[in-house]
Amino acid sequence: MDEDHLETAIGRFGKYQAFVYFLIAIARFPTEYQLNNVVFIIPKVEYKCLDNNLTNYCPCENPQYDTSSVVSSVTSEWDLICDKTSLASLAQSILHVGILTGSFLLGYMSDRYGRKTVVLMSLVLEILFVAISAVVPDFWMFLVCRFLIGVMVGGTMLSCYVLFIELCGKSFRPYFIGLQELPFIVSYVTLPIIAYFVRDWRPLQLITSLPWNVVIVYYWLIPESPRWLITVGKREEAIKVLKYIAKINNRPTENIEAIISKVEIANQNQQKTSTYADLFKTPKIRLYTMITAFIWMFCSHTFFGLNQYIGRLQGNIYLNVMLSASFFVPALILVIISTKYCRRKVSAISCFITAGVSLLVFIFVPNELRAVSLTFAIIGFTAAGVSFVQTYLFTSEVFPTVIRNTAIGFASMFARFGGFIAPFVVNIGIEWVSILIFSGIAFCAAALCLFLPETKDTTLPNTIEQRERAKA
Repeated sequence: MDEDHLETAIGRFGKYQAFVYFLIAIARFPTEYQLNNVVFIIPKVEYKCLDNNLTNYCPCENPQYDTSSVVSSVTSEWDLICDKTSLASLAQSILHVGILTGSFLLGYMSDRYGRKTVVLMSLVLEILFVAISAVVPDFWMFLVCRFLIGVMVGGTMLSCYVLFIELCGKSFRPYFIGLQELPFIVSYVTLPIIAYFVRDWRPLQLITSLPWNVVIVYYWLIPESPRWLITVGKREEAIKVLKYIAKINNRPTENIEAIISKVEIANQNQQKTSTYADLFKTPKIRLYTMITAFIWMFCSHTFFGLNQYIGRLQGNIYLNVMLSASFFVPALILVIISTKYCRRKVSAISCFITAGVSLLVFIFVPNELRAVSLTFAIIGFTAAGVSFVQTYLFTSEVFPTVIRNTAIGFASMFARFGGFIAPFVVNIGIEWVSILIFSGIAFCAAALCLFLPETKDTTLPNTIEQRERAKA
């Protein structure tokens, strides 16, 4: 596990990896838009009840909505106010139910049938379901589309990440963690700009999906993961892919077969496919599976809860979202530096603690100090987002190739539980209670990180036995 043989063959990050990264980064924009657009398509709305001319009064048969910020939304179109407020929370949460389902099914399919198949299917169907959601006439149809979007978002998030990290060498991982988040940052910055000019939720859905239908041609442009091909015994296909990549990266090709033989020797007598049961058969893998599952759940709960909370802060919703997005740029630079020079545990725990402390401070800031409140809320949200980045990397390094996508898929299922609950916590109605819950959950995630093995500068293990034999 000390030497990454495939890095020797194709390089840690050459022209070919850069090309694949560019394609995947572009294709992920619809995914990132769907993860962040809830503040614009299902916002909390202000209204005047024409029954008695009172603001935000319930029950209300004839609401007149404030359209100064958002002209039309799911909330206003289907009157998700008063006794229907829970339906608004459901509309927000159903995406995470879909992501949970997609993580479970597509994570397994990716380990069983290949990274490329799931990547292509997820990207294409996601665009289709987002477009359909923009034209449905009924709320229940929107919920179904929202669920199906989530399924494909789950597949995209997992398989794109794993495919690319398996194309790179171990020495490039600290830099990849920054590149991985560029689509998120760019989409997060551009989303409020698009939403500012397109203040109707239906056109907004179309504009943030249909232009990406060109991903259909990716079938001829992106490769299958050579690590996965070797692991499942597809030697000839792996040789073909590795020689092609090595040639483009100006590296020798005559040693490819010898390198594959070394990897195969390390993988000897191991299973070629995986199931979720493999996550619980051996002591270390079983322990790491449960720990990472709860870390993902706590991380998701904090991040997606605060993502919606930012949209509810006083002030201009578009400016608030833009400011929170801008904080991710310097934060991402710090992530790259910490990933390269700090241990994984130190980096992850620091992010969770920063989120927890920032939220605690936020509770005690007077309401009239709006700028200070916004600053600490954004710091907490940014730290929660960065912790998600660290958690992805940490998890992908803890688990071996044969169950890597399955493990991340299982952990991501738990993350969806956190994301599903988050809107209901936001809507509790007592601000300090909501913030205290988000803060406490962040501290719990930091504590759990202590029980994972340190993985900095280690070669990705290919088999369960390699991870079981490794020092904790």
